[in-house]
Amino acid sequence: MDWVARMNRAIRYIEEHLTETIDYAEAAKAACCSVCHFRRLFSFIAGVSLSEYIRRRRLTLAAFELQNGRTKVVDLALKYGYDSPEAFTRAFQQLHGTTPTAARSAGIKLKAYPPLSFQFSVKGAEEVNYRIEEKRGFSIVGVQERVDTDQAFHIVPGLWAEAAREGLFERLWQIRADDRQLEGILGVCADGEHGKNEEFRYILSIESDEEPPAGMVKRDFPAAAWAVFEAYGGPEGIAEIWRRLYTEWLPASAYDLAYLPAIECYLPPEENRNELWVAVVPRCE
Repeated sequence: MDWVARMNRAIRYIEEHLTETIDYAEAAKAACCSVCHFRRLFSFIAGVSLSEYIRRRRLTLAAFELQNGRTKVVDLALKYGYDSPEAFTRAFQQLHGTTPTAARSAGIKLKAYPPLSFQFSVKGAEEVNYRIEEKRGFSIVGVQERVDTDQAFHIVPGLWAEAAREGLFERLWQIRADDRQLEGILGVCADGEHGKNEEFRYILSIESDEEPPAGMVKRDFPAAAWAVFEAYGGPEGIAEIWRRLYTEWLPASAYDLAYLPAIECYLPPEENRNELWVAVVPRCE
């Protein structure tokens, strides 16, 4: 099954469960990647976050029901996952510009967001610099933070600034592995706890075999193949290479994303570049 078919399979899962609790892990499984990768991939390709897409689709279906039936507002609120009629009314008015009650009237303008359908075409305007690295198993040690996925590119720079103020990088450098395979300070993007669809774990860390000091965590990585992408221009360069990974490289490559955390590798300033490490496996036909 190719990349486009997998993404469309994930959309079908979401559409079939709009009136139920949507398990992002199941949607990601349909797309053959982790939840963290799936949410980011979806946002870059669709131009809207996964949670916002689901909200729009649910409120679209609710509007159809209001115009074509006599379902009570309280029942629609419950059906589409809102805790109260008031919360449903606020969300409905924010999207449609009118209340659910007024939406029953003829001539009221409403918004409809149809289901997504993914397609792919290669444009190839600019090259993407990458290499494939086979790495033995290794461990990282660092400080773990919970990050809202939809706000990641706003929140993460703040975590780095706070870490610099508190001297975290100096402490990490003292426990670095002598024979480390990854240079620099690492930002590791890992899935959150089971069922926590809105979050992922971001670990400011370094490759190390040491036991984690108080307040830090340790995470082990198995031997794996990694696609390594060069990024220029500081944190904004990392954000751009994330976008190009999902929208350009992955659909056209011969690889799938492995179920391992991705690693942002921030090299010393004299390198004038950083790297994004993403574990990959050969694509199954």
